[in-house]
Amino acid sequence: MGTALVYHEDMTAARLLWDDPECEIECPERLTIALERLRQRGLEQRCLRLAAREASEEELGLVHSPEYVALLRGTQALGTGELQALSGQYDAIYFHPSTFHCARLAAGAALQLVDAVLTGAVQNGLALVRPPGHHSQRAAANGFCVFNNVAIAAKHAKQKHGLHRILIVDWDIHHGQGIQYIFEDDPSVLYFSWHRYEHGRFWPYLQESDTDAVGQGQGCGFTVNLPWNQVPAPHLRLPPRAPHPARLPCPTAPGLLSVAQDILPGLPPEAKPRGEDPTAPLAGSNTDTLWPQVGMGNADYVAAFLHVLLPLAFEFDPELVLVAAGFDSAVGDPEGQMQATPECFAHLTQLLQVLACGRVCAVLEGGYHLESLSQSVCMMVQALLGDPPLPLSGPMEPHRSALESIQSVRAAQAPHWMSLQQQDAAPVLSPSTRSPEGSISPLLPGGPEFKAPVVQTEAQAVVALSSLLDQLRLYPTPPLRTAVALTELDAALVLPPDVLHWERSAPQKEMQAWARPHEALAQDKSFNALGKVLYLLDSILDGQVSSGITATPAPAAAATLDVAIQRGLSHRAQRLLCVAVGQLDRPLDLADDGRTLWLNIRGKEAAALSMFHVSTPLPGTTGGFLSYILALVLPLAYGFQPNLVLVALGPAHGLQAPQAALLAALLRVPAGGRVLVLVEEVSWAEWRCCGVTSGERPVTLCFHLCPWPRNPHPSLQGSWSRHCVERAPPAWAPSPGPPQRTCRPWSICEGSWGHSGKCCRWPLLKGCDPVTWRRLGWTSQNGHRDPAPRTGVNRPRTGRPRQCPEAGPASTRRPESPLACADGRPCSPRPGSKQLSESLTPPS
Repeated sequence: MGTALVYHEDMTAARLLWDDPECEIECPERLTIALERLRQRGLEQRCLRLAAREASEEELGLVHSPEYVALLRGTQALGTGELQALSGQYDAIYFHPSTFHCARLAAGAALQLVDAVLTGAVQNGLALVRPPGHHSQRAAANGFCVFNNVAIAAKHAKQKHGLHRILIVDWDIHHGQGIQYIFEDDPSVLYFSWHRYEHGRFWPYLQESDTDAVGQGQGCGFTVNLPWNQVPAPHLRLPPRAPHPARLPCPTAPGLLSVAQDILPGLPPEAKPRGEDPTAPLAGSNTDTLWPQVGMGNADYVAAFLHVLLPLAFEFDPELVLVAAGFDSAVGDPEGQMQATPECFAHLTQLLQVLACGRVCAVLEGGYHLESLSQSVCMMVQALLGDPPLPLSGPMEPHRSALESIQSVRAAQAPHWMSLQQQDAAPVLSPSTRSPEGSISPLLPGGPEFKAPVVQTEAQAVVALSSLLDQLRLYPTPPLRTAVALTELDAALVLPPDVLHWERSAPQKEMQAWARPHEALAQDKSFNALGKVLYLLDSILDGQVSSGITATPAPAAAATLDVAIQRGLSHRAQRLLCVAVGQLDRPLDLADDGRTLWLNIRGKEAAALSMFHVSTPLPGTTGGFLSYILALVLPLAYGFQPNLVLVALGPAHGLQAPQAALLAALLRVPAGGRVLVLVEEVSWAEWRCCGVTSGERPVTLCFHLCPWPRNPHPSLQGSWSRHCVERAPPAWAPSPGPPQRTCRPWSICEGSWGHSGKCCRWPLLKGCDPVTWRRLGWTSQNGHRDPAPRTGVNRPRTGRPRQCPEAGPASTRRPESPLACADGRPCSPRPGSKQLSESLTPPS
């Protein structure tokens, strides 16, 4: 199975016929340039191209009222003046005689993609459409959106294909309130949205966009809103939905800076510098060189996935993932003014592909910086095709504002999801790790340094962003995706099509030099296996192959791992992450210099022997194992930013095949695909690792997440945090008690470096649990700072009264679901029940 690309040239027909600075950014070039970039990179040719069809009026009626559909049908015969008058009745909408046809094609493209995925014709795909849809409501167009493409596709998947659990991920920078209203009382659809909010001061100015909007009735807990409240610095800020040129490649660095007089004193408004070529690339080497403290970046998006979306998604266990793929949340976009670079969306996409057996359908929503949009689309398509993602640029340090939002939404959703009901796990945020303006913010020892200068001119920001996107185009992809190096290939082992059996070996003299210090490598079988390991490792580091798997005799497992680490560090790996599962000891001569992070799973007890040496027991349940990966392994991996990941399955590793496959698949993402798996012998688990390292999707673990039987935080915090703080109970706690004394888990202190009392590093671990609101200065009872009075005129929404839905009491239980898994797998215990998941059993 492959990847579908659904598109139709007619969707470029609709365009703005009158002057409207608010609407002119939604232009046909959004599609044509994105498709052109896909063709230039050869990505369209690798996809199964499907021509979009028109959705029938019956299919549109799954979401929209007959009167609304009839109204839009009538726009085909209206003149320009009548279209403009009708458009003025809605918020941020323009109609064209071709709008009805284009909107039906957009909805039909989403339906066609869902049908192709659910019938097994393809594994996943992208519908490249316009107009977008996630703001559209039952009887109202809104925010450039006419028909709600994703909502129609979800209703269609339920009605035609009988699905019972659908996950919708909306990463557009604007809140998709249309999707939320349609499914807010539906427990079969889990809707997750992050969006620029600014405490209600950003369009669409809704209370329902905040964290406490969790759904209604039976759907309570199935609406998840993560608001971004970080705003640009005052001198770099654009008013929400300020006028901008329709085809300006991006008023990049904040506005780019539509308020140009603040940057260039004396420059009259009519003399603002503008790009002349609407397709000119605008990029930079690092987002910190664009502008400091503006919007959210790669670390914030990854933290939101690890600490909010993925725990809920694994517990929900979707049968299909729909992505409302709005790329106005990417760097350079005039609407979002965020800092996430295009490769970040490849990481997010591949993290979603471990769900629903890889059935992911993405539908284009927003995105108004033409070059950033096209680059982000290319990155997402590459991820859907299974190509390894590019390494994330910039420091992986979430904004303090992002951590506040993450912890606030976890608190709001905790009553409804067992995966968030962790006990004794409420860390206190350390001071923000963000650098002051113009200061140097070092990463881990041995890592690069990033400086955040203040942008002086719009031209500087344009050049910086242009450089970044140019680097993405030059990054090569390894010609071979996965290689397997085995001393003896079992005839019964059937390798996936994209996996090559590697028979080559390192030179004899080189093998002897590496094997000489280890007696266990003296035997012929161990010695031959070492040669294959060395050759495969060099091929990964040289960019000839993306990932690999190799087997070694059990007595030589520890020695082979030691050689692999030393060889990787001496070759090209600047930072190496070693995940050792089982009875494997850390090499005694391994320096604790920050170049190697050793994570031992199935250790005797949880302990952080140093900042770069972590040991923890293997959780005994599937839910605990998933929590372990999301709350510890992946945050460490993303924070460390390794050039290479070694996964060693040693003696008594205890992992069952699906668990080993999931671990390998998830570690493949932060490492940019560069993963080498070392196993003891050919086994079913090894075969599964072969598949996932080549881009195949691991078997979905059909068990919900649950708290660990034994919480790891208290035993780790002794080494990772050397001081305690007074902690008052959070404002949302049902029964407040006396102040507790606790340590700061997951926040390593410089006590391990000899400076006690000052927290530092591993910032991605800090978003995993509710924070102490009082210490952050939060005063309102719902976990938010009291927002400043709103300014300006808020446009009234159309089609729905403005009020906040009732979230229900904290004791609200999620509804019992009588539905079984559609694909015949044993159904998971209903989320919210007291039943704990059992360990997986290997297949017969």
